[in-house]
Amino acid sequence: MRTAFMRVAATTAVAVLGLAGATSASAQPDPVSPVAPGVQAVADVGPPPAPDGAVASGPPGFVVTPDGWELTVSAKDEFQVAVAPLTTALSSREYLVAGTFEGAVAGAGTAPTSGGTLEVGYQIGCGISLNVVKLNGSAGFTPSINDQRRLGVAFPVSAQIEVFPQPGEVTTVQLTQKTFEGSNPRVTVKDVHIKVDGCVGESFLRSYAVLTSSTDAADDIVAYYGVTKAV
Repeated sequence: MRTAFMRVAATTAVAVLGLAGATSASAQPDPVSPVAPGVQAVADVGPPPAPDGAVASGPPGFVVTPDGWELTVSAKDEFQVAVAPLTTALSSREYLVAGTFEGAVAGAGTAPTSGGTLEVGYQIGCGISLNVVKLNGSAGFTPSINDQRRLGVAFPVSAQIEVFPQPGEVTTVQLTQKTFEGSNPRVTVKDVHIKVDGCVGESFLRSYAVLTSSTDAADDIVAYYGVTKAV
């Protein structure tokens, strides 16, 4: 009887040990594959950052002319960044810009086209314009006698600057006007400086492109305007 009891106890102890080992093994986390030094895991890699100064382009300009031509003007790869003005004046604004502007004349119009133009430039909006600065001055004559009974003369000079701020205005800077004879004109702008003077408020910048398609009897115009950027 005692021998049977010892066999049952030993069997129970083995079962308990096996259960504990299984529980301990299941509680451990799954092994992680080693990553080579200097290599980032694929799951942590996000999209590449946008270049400094990159600007999203606006929707293309599109129109169907009365004689059936389809005109489109658009932009891509735009870049705008404010830089220190060469004059170092606080009332000057200067920007470095880039972009590609494209036009397209498609469809089956009833009148043949003879080409046209693609105008590209930028519009600078200024919150407050500084148009007039006036300097007012005056001089006087003041005699005086010091402690040694000597006569002295003083010429006091005073000056006052008057500033006349004006309501904001928009300055249009045309970079080029491309004349073309085909159907797909293009203008590429790279690292071009544009500036405006007399601006003391917040300024805003946006690109524009105007496509003109010509026939013997008509001119058809469609415009593109970029996203406005506060700079």
